[in-house]
Amino acid sequence: MNVRTRTLIAAALALGIASGPAVAAQAAPVQAAPVQAGPVRAAPAGAAAPAFSTPPDAAALERAIAGLGAHHPDATAALVRVGGTSGVWRGHSGVADVRSGREAIEDARFRAGSVTKTFTAAVVLQLAAEGRLDLDRPVQEYLPGLLPGGPGGFEPVSVRQLLNYTSGLRLPDGPEVPFADVYAHRFDVVDPRALIAEAVAAGPEFRPGEKQRYSNIHYTVLGVLIEKVTGTTYERAVSERIIKPLGLHHTSFPARTQNRIPGPYNHGYQAVPKAGGGSSLVDVTEWNSTSNWAAGDLISTTADLERFTVALFGGKVVPKAQLEEMFTVPDVLDAKTGAHAVQTAGLKAFELKDGTVVYGKTGGRYGYNTVIGGTRDLSRTLVYSVNSLDAKGDDMNKVALGIVGAAFAK
Repeated sequence: MNVRTRTLIAAALALGIASGPAVAAQAAPVQAAPVQAGPVRAAPAGAAAPAFSTPPDAAALERAIAGLGAHHPDATAALVRVGGTSGVWRGHSGVADVRSGREAIEDARFRAGSVTKTFTAAVVLQLAAEGRLDLDRPVQEYLPGLLPGGPGGFEPVSVRQLLNYTSGLRLPDGPEVPFADVYAHRFDVVDPRALIAEAVAAGPEFRPGEKQRYSNIHYTVLGVLIEKVTGTTYERAVSERIIKPLGLHHTSFPARTQNRIPGPYNHGYQAVPKAGGGSSLVDVTEWNSTSNWAAGDLISTTADLERFTVALFGGKVVPKAQLEEMFTVPDVLDAKTGAHAVQTAGLKAFELKDGTVVYGKTGGRYGYNTVIGGTRDLSRTLVYSVNSLDAKGDDMNKVALGIVGAAFAK
């Protein structure tokens, strides 16, 4: 894109947002279901006590999502489901769109972003359980020529190292792309293999298994691997193995040229600074997601993702032996922070202040932040979709942070 074209696009975008949408004056009230106590039972002799034995803090959860709407600084809507054996809480707040001020749709579909990786990892682990994949075998043996060796090339990269982001693969570094440019190309259709070729051209960042670097490219390669091993499309493989068996009726993958979210949805927005100060909202609901593919293009609902999470943690999606990969953090350091790694195969380990470990996955697409997760014993689970005004920002959305804190409070 030449400088003149980029300037014209930026100017057009600025004109489009400077006037700002006609927004509703008031936020919609929080809609919440009463807390329902779960079937908390005494642990058998010798068994560990449940991580959570009291119901969710309904008051804290309501406060976390109160006041959302067109004039909230961080989010326009939130859909929350807290579950587990210790109790259940459901709530939603905000608006479906800022122009009309309609109440947020509780069963709305949304872009789940990197939560897609958990589905991808589950299929890979299923194939390993069936003996069709060996997690310790180099991916180069399954996909010859994809990650070439030789001087400056790649050493053997195992399937497991792709799953837990220790492969050494990277995308070439470059200047941060302004939102105006990203927005101008939001309907571009991207070939996943072209993304892999770009990563390969950059060469390895480090030797396989040496460090951990979270990025989409690992799961883009895994998507290609799934297609090679199953002989079908990635989307069909996930649908036949997970979506249909679990009855996730509102979960789907968009077609390559599909830019809209099917069914009911709450609009997503990005807050963009105005030249004279303040910011305006740009509607980012319609977007092509081919650049994310097996790493981030799933569309779902909180109810479907809660069902998936419970089934996954309960051993009904991936056999027990392979499921351990999802709860195992490699003993390496993070390449970016230098701290100990936290990513697993499709999930991430979070340690709460009291030492309780929670496993989950976050997802961020423009306009939408998503989380699935819970304790291994399923005494507490959390799924949310927050219509964040800066969903791709470096810091966690403040509303989402409040939801997590309230959901896992003891």
